[in-house]
Amino acid sequence: MKLSDQKKLHILAAAEQLFYEQGVDATSMDDIAKLAKVSKRTVYNHFDTKEQLFHAILFKMKDELMSTEAVVFDLSKPLHAQLQAIAEQEVQLLTSENFLRIAKIAFMQMLKDPELASQLGSNKVGCMIFIETFLKDAVDANALAIDDIEFAAKQFLFQLKSFIFYPHLYGFEKPTPEQQKHIIEQTITMFLARYENK
Repeated sequence: MKLSDQKKLHILAAAEQLFYEQGVDATSMDDIAKLAKVSKRTVYNHFDTKEQLFHAILFKMKDELMSTEAVVFDLSKPLHAQLQAIAEQEVQLLTSENFLRIAKIAFMQMLKDPELASQLGSNKVGCMIFIETFLKDAVDANALAIDDIEFAAKQFLFQLKSFIFYPHLYGFEKPTPEQQKHIIEQTITMFLARYENK
């Protein structure tokens, strides 16, 4: 890796840490340069503005989230087990330290920038990337009976977010691993009670 690329990664890492600890508005380019151990000029060589740097961090996060391994519907396997694999994968993402750090940074900025909220809301990340395809394939195989695939996908994943992700993000009481298992099981049970084709 070129020295220039290494410095860029150091700048991104420093900015992410400071944005998380202090917020974007309270962080200066001088602060970022100091923590990254580069000159302020080097920071500006890579990023013209702090806003550009902030968006670079979000794009970096999106690239990492796009690497999610898709669960493909398999008629020969129990539907419950397949939904469990999806839910466990989503929960692992939602509770990961890196995702929570980026989510906190983004959330603080979204309160000030409605356009950013709209942009982020339109991007599919984690299991949302593939779950609609999974559900459609399950419907085509007569394993599920769903009229609105998009709504059902959100219904499944948003329940996990409500009970697991947001308590972590806001610093509320965090579910224990055992409680997370219970939430996953109840989410699947409710989903199948509503949509399984019996």
